[in-house]
Amino acid sequence: MSDTEEATTVKAEEQPQQRPGKKGKYRKEKPWDTDDIDHWKIDEFKPEHSSGPLLEESSFATLFPKYRENYLREVWPLVTQTLEKHGIACVLDLIEGSMSVKTTRKTWDPYAVLKARDLIKLLSRSVPFQQAAKILEDGVACDIIKIGNILRNKERFVKRRQRLLGPNGNTLKAIELLTKCYVMVQGNTVSAMGPHKGLKDVRRIVIDCMNNIHPIYHIKELMIKRELAKDPKLATESWDRFLPHFKKRSVNLPKKPKKPKKEKQLFPPAQQPRKEDLMIESGEYFLSKKQKEVAELQRKKDAQAENTARRREEREKSLIAPSETSAKAKMPAAAPETSIEDLKRKFQEQAEQKKKRKEVKTEDADSFLTKAPSKKKKRDHNDEEKQEKKEKKRKIKREEA
Repeated sequence: MSDTEEATTVKAEEQPQQRPGKKGKYRKEKPWDTDDIDHWKIDEFKPEHSSGPLLEESSFATLFPKYRENYLREVWPLVTQTLEKHGIACVLDLIEGSMSVKTTRKTWDPYAVLKARDLIKLLSRSVPFQQAAKILEDGVACDIIKIGNILRNKERFVKRRQRLLGPNGNTLKAIELLTKCYVMVQGNTVSAMGPHKGLKDVRRIVIDCMNNIHPIYHIKELMIKRELAKDPKLATESWDRFLPHFKKRSVNLPKKPKKPKKEKQLFPPAQQPRKEDLMIESGEYFLSKKQKEVAELQRKKDAQAENTARRREEREKSLIAPSETSAKAKMPAAAPETSIEDLKRKFQEQAEQKKKRKEVKTEDADSFLTKAPSKKKKRDHNDEEKQEKKEKKRKIKREEA
């Protein structure tokens, strides 16, 4: 038993030890790295941190449009004053229409020249100086998005650029509030200032808007994300089930009618005669210059005479009296004449019909006595009394007269 145990120990010593995997090769414990440390925080760079002046000069230049010249001339003293604090020199060249910034011996922050480059870029894109000066702060970046080359149709480009602004600039204000960025739409570019995360969202919104995706969809998505970020339980979960998924609607456009295909002829059509050939056929080619002028004048006179004759005929048409037959046709047809005998017959027939109706309405004496007198009969009786009184008054007046 002892021999077997010794043999197994010798074999284990002879086998090479297993190497640790590549994944944990350089992973060491870091006791100073705790969860309460913000790794994305940018520490402030102070003049004490620099070892000395920069060894070489760095410079950047940018052009600006003509309409910004007056504004830049007014604001340039403030620009130089602001950049002097960081040890950056700036030059405004009105002849070439350019702005340039460069480092000096007093520059203590090596990244300040890049911030100054962004400052002059924003000033050239119509951003006011009070807003553009914030780019020199830590944690503020800028992005200039070019939108002029995305669309060819100018009218479509203007409409989609207007979508970014919205009615009374409401869409642009919503984008600024949700992304915590400053957005300026000017010409063929969109300038944005703010944190890197917000700039990423602004670029996506702008490019999608120019590709015919309305900004309102992104605004809804950002609002939902902002509410979800407040819940610490959802920090490690996927938010796809909460976000809206908008389907692209396929609009049924009216189909264009297909043009009938032209039948291809086997041989090409005959060549049309030239202008000189037509003049040779008519004999005009061989006439002299004066003869051509006379012929042209004669042609104009003939055309003028035809026009005057046609106009005279049109004027005379209104003076021609209409024919009698046409006037009679317009008159209404007369009613057929009725004779006196026909009228007598008509009245007699009507009288006979009335008598027949009265005979039908007459009743027996017993039935008449049983029924009470109607109101109509009372009214007729009262009317007769009134007429008798009136006749008596008339007779009295006549006797007096």
